[in-house]
Amino acid sequence: MTLSQHPQLARGAHRFALIAAILGWSALAIQLYLILFARWVDQASLLAGVVRFFSFFTVTTNTLVATVLTCAIARDSCPHRFFRTPWVSSGIAASIVLVSIAYNVLLRPLWQPHGVQRVADELLHDILPVLFLLYWWLYVPKGTLRIKHVLLWVIYPLAYFAYALLRGYLISDYMYPFIDVSTLGYPQTFVNALGVLVGFLLISAALVVVDRLKGRTQTHL
Repeated sequence: MTLSQHPQLARGAHRFALIAAILGWSALAIQLYLILFARWVDQASLLAGVVRFFSFFTVTTNTLVATVLTCAIARDSCPHRFFRTPWVSSGIAASIVLVSIAYNVLLRPLWQPHGVQRVADELLHDILPVLFLLYWWLYVPKGTLRIKHVLLWVIYPLAYFAYALLRGYLISDYMYPFIDVSTLGYPQTFVNALGVLVGFLLISAALVVVDRLKGRTQTHL
């Protein structure tokens, strides 16, 4: 089953993606504003603030989510086709689910944001992950995922972890407390990272299983 074969489903996907994309880009804009405003108040480098903004796994993953949703409503192009490829969209779905679970399990107990910051946090860590998972479930074609795709998806969190460690080593600024080498040391940091990686692999495997099961169901419709 494809969206082009079901015009009503295609219209629903367009509306859903439009609303979710607006929420995604708005949440990212709010978070960027908050970071830059704080640095302006502290008379710190705004350029460094932009770099720090994009150094959060939450931000890069939500940027990918918003990009996929935007491609779903944009005209056909090479980037459009790439981001709408089922294995690409599915890999991003696995990453945004990881963002939500990691935040709610590991980070939410550590701080209580208020006001606009809370709005941005809820959008980036709870609302957008749920919306994108729904988009994946309803509108991304099923039945094409294989275990080999998980091996491609895992490159992203591994590359981020390497970047986060290198950045932290160079400027002593670790983006998340559970990978803060200066506080935890390398052994505990790698244990924590391994736990997150196992979680990502379990999420990815679950998406592959759901994809295969739903793909078989759609084939027999």
